[in-house]
Amino acid sequence: MNAIDPGILPEPAVRKILQAALEEDAPYGDITSAALVPPRAMATASLVAREPGIFSGGDVFAAAMRLTDPFAEVELLVADGQAFAAGARLATVTGLAQAVLTAERVALNLTQRMSAIATATAEYVRAVEGTKARVTDTRKTTPGLRVLERYAVRCGGGHNHRFSLSDAVLAKDNHLAVLTGTDPGGLTKALSGVRARLPHTVHFEVEVDRQDQIEPVLAVGVDTIMLDNFALDELEAGVRQVAGRALVEASGNVKLTTIAAIARTGVDIISVGALTHSVRALDLGLDINVNVEPGANGKGSVGSNGLPVNRPEPRLPAPSGMDG
Repeated sequence: MNAIDPGILPEPAVRKILQAALEEDAPYGDITSAALVPPRAMATASLVAREPGIFSGGDVFAAAMRLTDPFAEVELLVADGQAFAAGARLATVTGLAQAVLTAERVALNLTQRMSAIATATAEYVRAVEGTKARVTDTRKTTPGLRVLERYAVRCGGGHNHRFSLSDAVLAKDNHLAVLTGTDPGGLTKALSGVRARLPHTVHFEVEVDRQDQIEPVLAVGVDTIMLDNFALDELEAGVRQVAGRALVEASGNVKLTTIAAIARTGVDIISVGALTHSVRALDLGLDINVNVEPGANGKGSVGSNGLPVNRPEPRLPAPSGMDG
């Protein structure tokens, strides 16, 4: 599989996530590394795959290492979206040993999860090859990690649904129950009022769970209609009924064993919550050597302080809001 271009992972969002994670994991510093590892000791470590998969999170790994050691040298050996085999080296880092050890768990936790999502997504995408169906994620993401998990979906060749509740109107069954009250027959009238109030730039999607709701919803002029938990024959009938008047999304309990058949019904979009809500972290490890002499990587000479030339005395950054 060739590497996929997943687009940009916003640096400010990554930094915010990493700072929160490090403050959670080392609120007052890493007392184990500080007690056991000399402050000037350097380390070289490799991010190694224990099982095959699709890589995601290289920049996150690098940023985690540089958060504890701004001078850490990180080399990414595998691109995001690229397949790798068990035993492959995915990245290397050289920096202060204390800093590498402090960042290790945060870097691994996030990279393992992102690579797991990318790997799972690639399996779903392969399953629908030869159809027009687009595999998308849902909002069933880990709170606080959505930007990373959505990026990982793109690394696996999938697509993103609306990012948040602020991005599009998606009227689901509970919204419709509130909107129509005791008069479900007034669905078209109620939704037409909503459509009239929306700016023309806002995407309007409506979920239905019965076939008799399709025509009243289409009469509103929605952009996408979601057929929720429809059986395969109902999906086929729904696609014929919509007849191109809106995009058709299939949703509800989609599995790797069922997605190919769903795609063959002719739907345009298949949203899969399992891409993010139930993946198992991919097994990646950090193989480390904490006894590397400063400058031994050939990157520069050693000064009188025992550190590479132009490198300041080591001092791990304190979590924000705390004294160093």
